[in-house]
Amino acid sequence: MSRRSGILEFAVLGLLRESPMHGYELRKRLNTSLGVFRAFSYGTLYPCLKTLVANGWLIEEPGHTTEDALAAPLAGRRAKIVYRLTAEGKEHFEELLSQTGPDAYEDEHFAARFAFFGQTSRDVRMRVLEGRRSRLEERLEKMSASLARTRERLDDYTLELQRHGMESVEREVRWLNELIESERAGRDLKGPGHGETARDTTEGAPGVLPRTGDTPGPDTPGDTAT
Repeated sequence: MSRRSGILEFAVLGLLRESPMHGYELRKRLNTSLGVFRAFSYGTLYPCLKTLVANGWLIEEPGHTTEDALAAPLAGRRAKIVYRLTAEGKEHFEELLSQTGPDAYEDEHFAARFAFFGQTSRDVRMRVLEGRRSRLEERLEKMSASLARTRERLDDYTLELQRHGMESVEREVRWLNELIESERAGRDLKGPGHGETARDTTEGAPGVLPRTGDTPGPDTPGDTAT
């Protein structure tokens, strides 16, 4: 399983822990609530859902809304499938939430992990935040050393781009310092309560629910019947 697909599976399980959803609604939540998933298609989501069903972490149920009830008789259409988290799926998601290995500090994985901090224990949040800060401090040190070696060979625009990158990392380190201080003081962030997904409130911190730098994905098809 690729790192990207692993992050998507984690996010899907986390959203379905809140409530069952059909594929279209789930895709909208991934797009709007987790910025790291703004550019992905149905062709990515549905194989992920099928894998989670095969693993016993999700079950498929027929939709029960009026719209779903009327969909089946229409030519070429069938009722939307609702995906529900199983007890095994909930247990697996909680196991994933407790993990604090190096992958949790990487840009995209950290963004997804942070989005579900409301469902994560304080000690795990601390380990993830401190690990992310350490990773960025290492990155900043390497960037500074590289800039010192190549400064004389860079034109003004490339040099400014390098400085911009360093400033972005420095901003996120400061942001992480503030979060870590709050966690140590026993203060929770204002906003979503326990069990809710964190919204896109961290724009400006690179790697965390980013708006900029997203790689454009393939054209997204319209709503399907699933």
